[in-house]
Amino acid sequence: MASTSPSPASLSTPLLSDCIAPAHAANGHATNHRHHHHDDDSDGAAAASVCGDDGGDPFAFLSEDRPPRDRGPSPSDPFRNGTPAWGGGAYAWARTLLLLPVAAVRLALFGLAIAIGYAATWVALRGWADTHGKPREGGGPMPAWRRRLMWITRISARCILFSFGYHWIRKKGRPAPRELAPIVVSNHISYIEPIFFFYELFPTIVCSESHDALPFVGTIIRAMQVIYVDRFSPASRKAAVNEIKRKAACNSFPRVLLFPEGTTTNGRFLISFQHGAFIPGYPVQPVVVRYPHVHFDQSWGNISLLKLMFKMFTQFHNFMEVEYLPVVYPPEIKQENALHFAEDTRYAMAHALNVLPTSYSYGDSMIMARAVEAGKVNCSNYMVEMAWVKDIYGVSTAEAMELLEHFLAMNPDSDGRVEAEDFWAHFGLDCSPLCKKIFHYFDLGIKESITFRQFLVGCAHLRKQPLFQGACETAFEKCRDPETSEISRAQLADVLQLSTLLPSDKMLELFKTFDIDGDDKISRDDFMTCLGRFPFLIAFFAAPINGEVYIEIV
Repeated sequence: MASTSPSPASLSTPLLSDCIAPAHAANGHATNHRHHHHDDDSDGAAAASVCGDDGGDPFAFLSEDRPPRDRGPSPSDPFRNGTPAWGGGAYAWARTLLLLPVAAVRLALFGLAIAIGYAATWVALRGWADTHGKPREGGGPMPAWRRRLMWITRISARCILFSFGYHWIRKKGRPAPRELAPIVVSNHISYIEPIFFFYELFPTIVCSESHDALPFVGTIIRAMQVIYVDRFSPASRKAAVNEIKRKAACNSFPRVLLFPEGTTTNGRFLISFQHGAFIPGYPVQPVVVRYPHVHFDQSWGNISLLKLMFKMFTQFHNFMEVEYLPVVYPPEIKQENALHFAEDTRYAMAHALNVLPTSYSYGDSMIMARAVEAGKVNCSNYMVEMAWVKDIYGVSTAEAMELLEHFLAMNPDSDGRVEAEDFWAHFGLDCSPLCKKIFHYFDLGIKESITFRQFLVGCAHLRKQPLFQGACETAFEKCRDPETSEISRAQLADVLQLSTLLPSDKMLELFKTFDIDGDDKISRDDFMTCLGRFPFLIAFFAAPINGEVYIEIV
């Protein structure tokens, strides 16, 4: 990005050129723009083509780059559970009623197994300094007698699986020796896999710190010398990687188990992998888990935990297959380790599962969960393939979630689309000709409405333009008071009144949008933060940046 303010000459394609001269509209960005100009059969048609919603690119002054041609969302939804909420037909109802007494027995077995496992774990951890409160970084491996006592808990875990209907589990392959592959990675479909691996391998796991507060479960996973991580904290992620590396390097510790997808999916896709398992550079053994089914999808997707448990209790038998794949070794070129290592492992797992790897990530599950919380329908329409957006545009999940809050406030319809009027009403503005041009920058399909994905990608694309940062700096310099280096309402109105023709009441709404801290003045930080969040607002400053006056032909 440019770090200095561009000169008028460098911003060589002003908004004015698309709004005034038909000759200019015939070249440059207008020629390549996705909207087609109408034939100039009359003066009225000419006026419409000059400043109507079919005009030029309002951001052409930023770069010679065309508006983003989004590849379109993937038709898949890797988080959706395929089982009907409470229905499923006559067979499902008959099976549920028939197995209700069995479900009661299974529930009792589940409770008994949890109690025995918790008691054994409490005794195993009693007096062990490394697990006071929660496992500390740098702690030593669990002593042998405590590990032997944990076999009671491991057998209890197998009883829990039995109570959920996993009477037998088909296994293919076998775990590689710990000395050969100290790290194990698996796809994550349900809460069943951690229970299985606890029984099968008794590994050290990496999970969110919130799990420590879970009743009974928190104590049990503490015995696994869990590595806690806050995925939104760079310091926490770095500390977790260091712990993974330390424990993987010492054969006295058990294997380290990670679910690199970071969340559960429906098992029909693999979402993007986090790199924590691959940064240490140790060989990794991938494991793939399948849940073959006809009537009951066992994935923990858009279904509550209690409902999923009830459905498991009321099945004759739940099928589960676990396949240990060949060990994957890190690339020899160290600079490529994490990214290429993760992708090699993911494609090996996708091939074994016969599923498609996608660019969805944990961030998409957060976006969909927020849409569900907001009471929206068709919530999968809000997903953006966050891994792809982050890789191409550098947008973090936190930034996407912040933008989502504004999008949800724009009154999206049942398909998750927002129309131009609702879009601009969120900012207190009418849908003027300039506003229509800005909106059409996002509206790639010319459907007169946009999705959250189009909104996010469009904003990210604008921020990435080489002249964007310099244009923001120039716009602030044009508007600020030379003495206070701040912008008052009157100064903003003076600068934009002639360039955008906004009425005074709408100018006040625009001022409120820029006044981030609400102190009735716009500081440089306010101005840059607002344009960083809503980069499309820079179009309102196109004419002042270029030293021109916006003329609206009616």
